[in-house]
Amino acid sequence: MTLATFITLIRLALIPVFAWTAIDYGCSVDAGSPEEALRWLAVGIYTLASLLDGLDGWVARRFNQKSLAGAILDPLADKALLMTGLFTATFVNWGIDWHLPIWFIILVVARDLEIIVGIWILYYLNRKVPIKPLWTGKVCTVTQMIAMGWIMLHFTAIPLIIPTIIAAIFTVWSGYEYYMMGYWQLPGKSRS
Repeated sequence: MTLATFITLIRLALIPVFAWTAIDYGCSVDAGSPEEALRWLAVGIYTLASLLDGLDGWVARRFNQKSLAGAILDPLADKALLMTGLFTATFVNWGIDWHLPIWFIILVVARDLEIIVGIWILYYLNRKVPIKPLWTGKVCTVTQMIAMGWIMLHFTAIPLIIPTIIAAIFTVWSGYEYYMMGYWQLPGKSRS
């Protein structure tokens, strides 16, 4: 096992710890006595897992530790961490009476399912799936994390709907771009 893959496994292990801490904090809020140490612990665990994402990629590139396990586990860890964070930001009481709206989670899940089903269809038809990450996909992920952080950090200076709408725009935009990328790879399609 490479060091990069080991770091990715640590990230995966941190996800249920983050979820448990966030849910425990939400329960303390519901009980009327918020344990702020739990909120900050959840934020710290989430931040650590996010930073390790950059570290495992850097280690893999710097020390030529790219592997099939890493290629599978790294995006799995990315998506699992992001989705866990988004679900806790929607369904856990973070103490400021803010939640991501359910329509936003449905939008995020629909985009991800579109990409997964699209990859499956392309693989079935073409036996290859040359899909590369798009800048809109990266911005989509960042804006989703900002909306989630808005809640976890209790940032009330600007209404939550603002970062949520920005994240929704990039979620739809990147979903459209990935759809079109896949569409042009279907047999018989050409851009001429």
